[in-house]
Amino acid sequence: MCGHATLASAHVLWSEGYLAPDQAARFQSRGGSLTATKQGDWITLNFPAETITVTPADPVLIDCLDGVEPLFVGQNLGAPNSNYLVELAAEEEVRSLQPDFALMKTLPMMGVIVTSRADDPTVDFVSRYFVPSAGVDEDPVTGSAHCALTPYWQGKLGKTDLLAHQVSARGGVLKVSGEGDRVFISGQAVTVLKGQFQVN
Repeated sequence: MCGHATLASAHVLWSEGYLAPDQAARFQSRGGSLTATKQGDWITLNFPAETITVTPADPVLIDCLDGVEPLFVGQNLGAPNSNYLVELAAEEEVRSLQPDFALMKTLPMMGVIVTSRADDPTVDFVSRYFVPSAGVDEDPVTGSAHCALTPYWQGKLGKTDLLAHQVSARGGVLKVSGEGDRVFISGQAVTVLKGQFQVN
């Protein structure tokens, strides 16, 4: 289950004329049925929500994260992408983290999502996502991580519709909402390269 791939594939289907703009793009994945719809420049992905369960803070996890003192540590065991979710007290703590990626690879989870409330009053929360076990120290913007972040922050903030900012070096803004066991993650895509197979 991958936000990048789903968003990009749907964008290509619409931009190359394989689907009409008002048609939904439908995909089958190990995470179940995924759909994408288009409204203006925004593409909305319909993904399964992931429930976060509180868990004791693994000392190795804390060591990976510069010894920070988390407000909350949870995990989404059983989800297609099993991760720790760590809430910190301030956005600056999230932005300034310099994880020990070699040590992080020894954790029993695929990745680590780190999050906090946003300083910008127009944004609800910020996050970063580290996945060295998959060969990606830090992912720039991660749809699948927001399957857990969305219900988590909905519960904390008492809001249905949220604006999220993933504050990696490249980063990006997502509109997220949730209903029942589904989350709706909206982002944008731009075609930067086209290729063509040539048969000799």
